Amino acid sequence: MKLQPSTDKALYSYPRYWAECYGTAPFLPMSRAEMDELGWDSCDIIIVTGDAYVDHPSFGMAVIGRFLESQGFRVGIISQPDWRSAEAFTVLGEPNLFFGVTAGNMDSMINRYTADRRLRSDDAYTAGGQGGSRPDRAVVVYSQRCREAYRQVPIVLGGIEASLRRIAQYDYWDDAVRRSVLIDSGADILLFGNAERAIAEVAHRLAKGQPLAEVTDIRGTACVRKQVPEGWLELDSTRIDWPANIDELPNPYAEQSGVENCSSAAGEPADPGEVQPLRIVPQPIASSVLQQQPDTPVYIRLPSFEKVQADAVLYAHASRVLHQESNPHNARPLVQKHGTREVWVNRPPIPLSTEEMDAVFDLPYQRVPHPSYGMATIPAYDMIKTSVNIMRGCFGGCTFCSITEHEGRIIQSRSEKSILREVEEIRDKVPGFTGTISDLGGPTANMYRQNCKDDVIQANCRRLSCVYPTICKNLETSHKPTTQLYRKARVLPGIKRILIASGLRYDLAVLDEEYVRELVTHHVGGYLKIAPEHSEEGTLEKMMKPGMGSYYQFKKLFDKYTKQAGKKQYLIPYFIAAHPGSTDQDMLNLALWLKANNFRVDQVQTFYPSPMALATAMYHSGRNPLKRLHYKRGERVSVARDLSQRRLHKAFLRYHDDKNWGYLRESLIRLQRRDLIGDSEHHLVPPEHSSPRRQPRLKRGKPARGGQWSGRA
Repeated sequence: MKLQPSTDKALYSYPRYWAECYGTAPFLPMSRAEMDELGWDSCDIIIVTGDAYVDHPSFGMAVIGRFLESQGFRVGIISQPDWRSAEAFTVLGEPNLFFGVTAGNMDSMINRYTADRRLRSDDAYTAGGQGGSRPDRAVVVYSQRCREAYRQVPIVLGGIEASLRRIAQYDYWDDAVRRSVLIDSGADILLFGNAERAIAEVAHRLAKGQPLAEVTDIRGTACVRKQVPEGWLELDSTRIDWPANIDELPNPYAEQSGVENCSSAAGEPADPGEVQPLRIVPQPIASSVLQQQPDTPVYIRLPSFEKVQADAVLYAHASRVLHQESNPHNARPLVQKHGTREVWVNRPPIPLSTEEMDAVFDLPYQRVPHPSYGMATIPAYDMIKTSVNIMRGCFGGCTFCSITEHEGRIIQSRSEKSILREVEEIRDKVPGFTGTISDLGGPTANMYRQNCKDDVIQANCRRLSCVYPTICKNLETSHKPTTQLYRKARVLPGIKRILIASGLRYDLAVLDEEYVRELVTHHVGGYLKIAPEHSEEGTLEKMMKPGMGSYYQFKKLFDKYTKQAGKKQYLIPYFIAAHPGSTDQDMLNLALWLKANNFRVDQVQTFYPSPMALATAMYHSGRNPLKRLHYKRGERVSVARDLSQRRLHKAFLRYHDDKNWGYLRESLIRLQRRDLIGDSEHHLVPPEHSSPRRQPRLKRGKPARGGQWSGRA
């Protein structure tokens, strides 16, 4: 297969738009009065967002807005508009180029509803923390109101809600497969992933007068077409990985000719019945055509919306193929028919270079909320106002997580100089700064500058995770750059302490004991959160998470260096209830593990089927898309779908809560484990009519017996 080019147009290679003469705005304007103060008669681009506007690099509207401003465009913000009419979408007038529509930093449905589908009363991204300031499916509603306000203005979708809904996707709240958000919203184009490259190209093309209907070839974008372009070879996804008895077809796990296989090099099993990284081998017909026409571009046709809506196994198949086509260096465009229209998904964006990342994070952010919010608190801002994002992306590939689907597996790291400069900026600009940086991290705490050692192998790899089922030998696992960064940051003048709050990938950390010593000695604020997620191997396999051996290894090092430092510090373990593959017996085993290790968790996470995640495909189909799919004999996955079973799984994690005891007693009897009902220490719950078991009174943030965490998990 011919590889795609590994480079793309540099972010700052475009001539600046003529409006650069207006200079930099103190804040991107949210009213006509602010526009008048800036001398603007109009905005070139208006960003509509479901979040309160905070001019900070952790907020998407600020990053994209400031970036477009650096390209010379006049950018306005409409934050959390009243979506019940189009009037609120006219406050800044008609934009000259386009509306950029985003639900905000979170999917609006996840923001508004709990995993039990209950409406939340709060919203961390709203001033005052009050819920109800954004609609359900905000991207769709905002786009429709923009169209009502100014019918002729192009609409560009972006952000995580749009990114994860770019093709037909299972919707947990409807319990059905929904169409691509492009179809439902009526928008003109969708940008997925971190969108600086795509938004720059879209904006400059529109500024030159090119109609958006002709902008169909930009990486990291999806659009609706009446028909696919001429001159391309179509490869049907079912010829790649047909969900039936495919024993007679070429093995899709075989190595590609002439390419060193990342997986086999790491010593992984070759049995196709085992959990393995996914890769594609062209079928004979496609191969013969490509041999005759080696320069012919190829796209992959996914099953149509109508087919995946009606067939859950085909949905899992489409999800499997989409995840195979996620490496920007070898991915091919995808197309999926919706009725008479084609949703065309271009190849993923090329990751930003370190220099480009630095430029994005060095933009003139005020690092505070817009003045219109007055003294109102914005909880999400309070959580991150003294934190620094040092990288993007995650190669962990956890099936329940959407980071990889959005940001990609290739780590994009900032330079040490840029990060230290931002630490100093926080010190000098953030009101009330006390000398503590709350986090140096990102999607994970310890993947900074960790990438594939070989560019050729990386360009050909289709592995879903660099660390599961084993850590790839081609992965750079040294934490030396991170350790060096920590040391330099904490000695800056005015900096008293650097904490690490991002989740730690502990199976990586144990490979670099010096890093663990540095972290535990200097950067743990009493508690360090890690995520075993479960104790049972079968469930961990469905999560693509390491076994408990890595946890015990890390805990041993953590305790060792905590003792050497003369501190009292504790691990905060995170667990997920009701994940696909987890049975009632698995959850009971996890509860017994928690009890044996003296954990009494106050808050737990129930599996939330987010759009596009592989675990969501498991939840919807009851099949395992990590393995070859079959209709009759494919691996079935246990799924806790009904609310009562999901609540039971959650109750197992809170076995110590007397509100759950009656429910758990019934379940233990059903599971034939009456031996776990009683008043002694080895019992899980007391018998009925027994006086409540005396438990130590625990204050929040204090360790239970055994020196382990009793608080949030």
